[in-house]
Amino acid sequence: MSIEVKDLTKIYGEQKAVDNISFSISNGEIVGFLGPNGAGKSTTMKIITGYLQQDAGEAWVSGTNVNAQPMVIKKKIGYLPEANPLYHDMYVKEYLDFVAEIHQKNKKEKIENVIKVVGLTPEAKKKIGQLSKGYKQRVGLAAALIHDPEVLILDEPTSGLDPNQIIEIREVIKNLGKNKTVLFSSHILQEVEAICDRVIIINKGKIVADNKLVNLQNANKNSHVVLVQFKENVDESLIRNLKQVNTAENLESGNWKLETGNPESVRRQLLELSLQNNLNIISLQSENQSLEDVFRNLTRTNDN
Repeated sequence: MSIEVKDLTKIYGEQKAVDNISFSISNGEIVGFLGPNGAGKSTTMKIITGYLQQDAGEAWVSGTNVNAQPMVIKKKIGYLPEANPLYHDMYVKEYLDFVAEIHQKNKKEKIENVIKVVGLTPEAKKKIGQLSKGYKQRVGLAAALIHDPEVLILDEPTSGLDPNQIIEIREVIKNLGKNKTVLFSSHILQEVEAICDRVIIINKGKIVADNKLVNLQNANKNSHVVLVQFKENVDESLIRNLKQVNTAENLESGNWKLETGNPESVRRQLLELSLQNNLNIISLQSENQSLEDVFRNLTRTNDN
């Protein structure tokens, strides 16, 4: 296993930020680490990288105990924290030269390689402070890669980027995942769907799901969504009275999102409802739950 966590716990005052969690990640996996704000994602990542001491439990990276050999661990891991600390007065190559020297690596070869890998070539001669947010993220990613680590820990790597930049960084991560183990957190669930086969979801310090994405989406019979759009405004009570509907969400005037285990029955009821109440249905479709639906259900359930 590249990453293994067993019974990990971290307490701040009376709050358990991480509550006795365990998981493992095999070599070459790209795993999405999801959870609401304050769920324990960043704390867990900091413990794995050796930047934070846990109160109980253990963590290993490539078979090495994080607490027993912290310097060995740091050689094995490339870490991009959410805050992405950079020296804005330094030039890109100057900064990467500085990082490479810390790792005692062949500087020129490594610097040219990571600049190419993360797509920094057009901006490589500029000061970091002159770069856009997207290119600053690339610099942080290049610094995490400079020593050719076995494992990458990326905390919100696309935070604050525009859609084009997100797609570009997403492709970089996918390519890196071909020969490295990647654990990354993100609030952009579509991004996780595009990159990962497996996700770990944490809520209030506890792991509430750890599975292949397709298995999570099809984990139970109530994994379907019916989307209906009416031409007219619809009395909410009519929708709420439909049978076999688990949740009903009014997206906007005339648009409803219904979660159900029997989409055929719900579609039939909606057609009958429209006939009985002189309503016009503009569109009616059903689909499996998205990762967003799975995420909301798991974290919402555990808030109760």
